[in-house]
Amino acid sequence: MNASLPMPLLGPLVAMLIWCALMWLWMYVTRIPAINASKMVLDGSAPRGEQMATLPARVRWKADNYNHLLEQPQQFYAVAIVLALLGDTSQTSLMLAWAYVGLRVVHSLWQSLVNVIVPRFALFALSSLVLFALVARAAMIVFG
Repeated sequence: MNASLPMPLLGPLVAMLIWCALMWLWMYVTRIPAINASKMVLDGSAPRGEQMATLPARVRWKADNYNHLLEQPQQFYAVAIVLALLGDTSQTSLMLAWAYVGLRVVHSLWQSLVNVIVPRFALFALSSLVLFALVARAAMIVFG
């Protein structure tokens, strides 16, 4: 955590972007060998996702998680930017932002390696509550 940044909330935001890039890399490092091993002939006319559904679950989990990282974390980026632009340098917001990133990393690892649904949902729900706390902080600043 680099609290000396003029906008410290950009630290966790960039960390989340780095995590997304790492998950993208892991997805393809896993997927391409699986495609080659299955001798799959990629067909652009096949219904979306149909061919990838034939890959082993452990391969698909990485892609599923990467897709999840392109969903709710978009709200995290928005609220982190809003709080940064509003000049929020509080330790509370910074700790919430890092907690969100940490929980999403753990969620990614859990989904990509184990993928037991109930603990995965608990991680998602907890990260959502942290995100909503950040949104509430932004709302309190904006709407006073």
